[in-house]
Amino acid sequence: MKKRERTGRADIGIIGGSGLYDIEGLRNVKQVAVRTPFGAPSDDLVVGELSGVRVAFLSRHGRGHRFNPSEINYRANIHALKSIGVRRVISVSAVGSMKESIKPGDVVLPDQFIDLTKRRVSTFFEGGAVAHVGFGEPVCASLGSSLFAAARATGATVHQGGTYVCIEGPQFSTRAESRLYRQWGVSVIGMTNLPEAKLAREAELCYATVALTTDYDCWHETEEAVTVEAILTTLRQNVVLAKQLLRGAVESASAVTGCACQRALQDAIITAPDRIPAAVRRKLALLTERVLPPAKGKR
Repeated sequence: MKKRERTGRADIGIIGGSGLYDIEGLRNVKQVAVRTPFGAPSDDLVVGELSGVRVAFLSRHGRGHRFNPSEINYRANIHALKSIGVRRVISVSAVGSMKESIKPGDVVLPDQFIDLTKRRVSTFFEGGAVAHVGFGEPVCASLGSSLFAAARATGATVHQGGTYVCIEGPQFSTRAESRLYRQWGVSVIGMTNLPEAKLAREAELCYATVALTTDYDCWHETEEAVTVEAILTTLRQNVVLAKQLLRGAVESASAVTGCACQRALQDAIITAPDRIPAAVRRKLALLTERVLPPAKGKR
């Protein structure tokens, strides 16, 4: 039985998507309950050692898959990982392929995103504090390189680079939408990596995605329309692969240092510090302590 605590430290955060609800091989496991100024994360963090590295695993949809993509508290998830010392986040996501060359079962490591979500809060900074972080290169190149090497080592077919289009869901695309996205040249389609990636950047965390392809979406005229049954079959195979990949990736990923991702807020907060409401300063303290001077005359 896992021990449930309210403390724990980790360097790498792993956010598991559909089908990936735990990580095999974790040692010295603790279940850590975290509450954040932005509410509760999707689940308790599972903290332990994987390949000698302290990692924190978080089930994005909650164990038992309780939250649909629009219901996930992305801010709480990222804040919770940051609060226990995480500096690098590996996001594992099930996706549909938008290219003939990317087959179900393949691994894609996207380096760009298109955000088509509509109902999600995509920033920590609001209510009197404004920040504009750079997001031209939304994926950490160093972390992505570690994942590529680990994916190759598993023997999987891996595609380095590409664009992930994130839709609101939870419904799959219409055929017209799917064809439109293909005209844009996107590689894969999913429902969960945004605003997750944006929030990770605001939290000065390195972020990269392991996209596990389950289907061809509905554009592929020689394939049957997307069904949950077909996706789950490939998903189960992908989960085994993902666990192997993660075991190989965390050691090299933990060695990443001095990354620009971890300085994303430098000069990004444009609101004058003395104009940020005290309550907002407290809410953002974990994220801004590196760049905002202490409030004068306030404790």
